[in-house]
Amino acid sequence: MNLKQCLLTKNDCYKAGKKITPKGVMVHSTGANNPNLKRYVQPDDGILGKNANGNDWNRSGLDVCVHAFIGKGADGKIYSYQTLPWDYKGWHCGASGNNTHISFEICEDDLTDKNYFNSVYTEAVELTAYLCKEYDLDPMADGVVICHSEGAKRGIASNHADVMHWFPRHGKDMDDFRKDVKAKMAEAAETTVPEVPETKGPYDTIDQVPEWGKEAVQKLIDKGLLKGTDEGLDLSYDMLRILVINDRAGLYD
Repeated sequence: MNLKQCLLTKNDCYKAGKKITPKGVMVHSTGANNPNLKRYVQPDDGILGKNANGNDWNRSGLDVCVHAFIGKGADGKIYSYQTLPWDYKGWHCGASGNNTHISFEICEDDLTDKNYFNSVYTEAVELTAYLCKEYDLDPMADGVVICHSEGAKRGIASNHADVMHWFPRHGKDMDDFRKDVKAKMAEAAETTVPEVPETKGPYDTIDQVPEWGKEAVQKLIDKGLLKGTDEGLDLSYDMLRILVINDRAGLYD
């Protein structure tokens, strides 16, 4: 995922600042042949490029705003740009889905470029997986990850066709998308190194001592004040805390 941020602070939706508890993710596409992020997201940050037409969404007087866009930067690379805080109520689907779902728009091209589709599809999968992880959402649960047209069928979004007018042209549908999001989340979980819990002692060597206590213990060893036993330091957790407190009080200086 290539996630950047450019909040649309001049948009009336951002100014309203209403909060939601995200219950899902709704996938949209723009319905216009313009894959460039600068059409919608401004100001230029050196990646977006400048919108010379002044028709971006970072302005007042619009009744629409989403949480993110996916499309091309000025360098031709694919990016995700966050445009609202994830827990803000977006104005994206024209119905109650605004109260429950985080939303993003995929910038459309002419719908025929397979390479472009594959790139933005992959980015969309990764962004959705990220959001599902952040908000503890199950992408396979009913109604959690949906597109605008699926929202319309459920009665929580206005009558739009996206993204099912585009995805099937390239052999994908929302069932594929949800499965790919689930697989991406599983892949990320497998590659995450689990945090090693801090042990509570006893500590027999300096290497076993937690980072917050190493300096005090090493100081006492160097001064010959802490020698331990033949088995090692045999330093309990509570004793370590006392030694650190004393050291911070300057008793060993």
